[in-house]
Amino acid sequence: MRFAFSRLRFPALRSIMSVTRSATRSVASTPVGGSNKTTTIVSPFAVGKSNKRKAAEETPAAKKTPRAKKTKSSNESAETPPTSDAFIPPPPPPLQTESEEKPLVPAALTFSFEEAKAHLIRADHRFEDIFTKLRCKPFELLEQVHPFRALVESILAQQISWLAALSIIHRFTRLYDPSLPEKVADYSGSKSPTSFFPTPYQVANTEIVTLKSAGLSTRKAEYVKDLAARFADGRLSTEKLLAADDESLAEMLIEVRGIGRWTVDMFAIFSLRRPNILPVGDLGIQRGMLRWFLSRHSSKHTFTLSPHRLSGESNDDKTKQASTGAMGPPPTMPAPKTTPGSQLTGDVEPDNEVLPILSESQSQTPASMKSIPAFPEPFTPSIDKTLEADAMNTEPLPEGLSVADLKSRLERKKIKGAFLTPKEMEDLTASWAPYRSLAVYYMWALIEKN
Repeated sequence: MRFAFSRLRFPALRSIMSVTRSATRSVASTPVGGSNKTTTIVSPFAVGKSNKRKAAEETPAAKKTPRAKKTKSSNESAETPPTSDAFIPPPPPPLQTESEEKPLVPAALTFSFEEAKAHLIRADHRFEDIFTKLRCKPFELLEQVHPFRALVESILAQQISWLAALSIIHRFTRLYDPSLPEKVADYSGSKSPTSFFPTPYQVANTEIVTLKSAGLSTRKAEYVKDLAARFADGRLSTEKLLAADDESLAEMLIEVRGIGRWTVDMFAIFSLRRPNILPVGDLGIQRGMLRWFLSRHSSKHTFTLSPHRLSGESNDDKTKQASTGAMGPPPTMPAPKTTPGSQLTGDVEPDNEVLPILSESQSQTPASMKSIPAFPEPFTPSIDKTLEADAMNTEPLPEGLSVADLKSRLERKKIKGAFLTPKEMEDLTASWAPYRSLAVYYMWALIEKN
């Protein structure tokens, strides 16, 4: 009986000791104010010894947070949709108080084109032949221009290819009128300056994420919103731009983020048709001027143009399609922005406001690309005779410049990153004033073979 009693009593005693020790460990491991973890200790009559040991080992681990964090992270990922599926707020509709008529720059000149031509011919009679070989499109093929639209498109076209610029401009416009064709090639209205374009109020009140959905970078979205805000609140307007003189115009526009002096000069020439603009920061114009004045002062200089480039009446049908657009041709290479004091200025990087350059494969610009500027038609190699015609009847070069200097500059020996300084350009073109803009246009056509 004593033996049987011991066998009956010993397992119970051992179970009580096991439960007591497990409970003690559980209580000792429970933090102050913590949750009840003793429920993980299962009765020894329901599980074996290994299960009890495993439960005791998992008790402190269950209190660790990594598993909870993982679950939380997983839940957040599931709740946050992919960027492509994220909600994009629609742009606002135009204000009902806004006039449906767009204030446009009229298709007219503020000066006599014939008098401008006569003045340049008197300054350098080679211009007479130049005018017969190549039309001065910005001042002969006149169209109405919407200043806000022209400036927006110039910002959107910065630092990207021509085709990309066309696509982004069209996608930007479709944000505000989804009924437009999805492809820009199918939209005939893109050729008209009076076709649909969002109002400054709409663009200024469009979310950045919405603008980015059309392909704009964050920075460009900020730029167009800043420009739109200035047109919307009246700081900028067609009337103010038309009334401002050249320097006041530059001061107003350079305050806009993303617009520097080069963009202002292009806008003044090709949109406002100002007659006496000299883009001193355009390296393409600088190289054209070097060739123009070097051939005038040195008959030994050989002027070589790319033989595949054509001009004249035989190419007129193609050139009508390759319009200069509202913002003019891009420089042949990145142009630093300069102020009247020849200092870099503006809110963007020195080369950020340069428009895309037309490649050889895009030399025949389709009509739907009219909003994007193109080069003027280059001359044929026969231009050599024209350029050398006045070689012995010239004004002296400005002080500090010589034929040797012009030759070395043309061989890409730059001075502080430029072929000509602003003062040298002003001195060389003094006889062109007050019609520098017309002469400058032809400098883009003087593109060398290499």
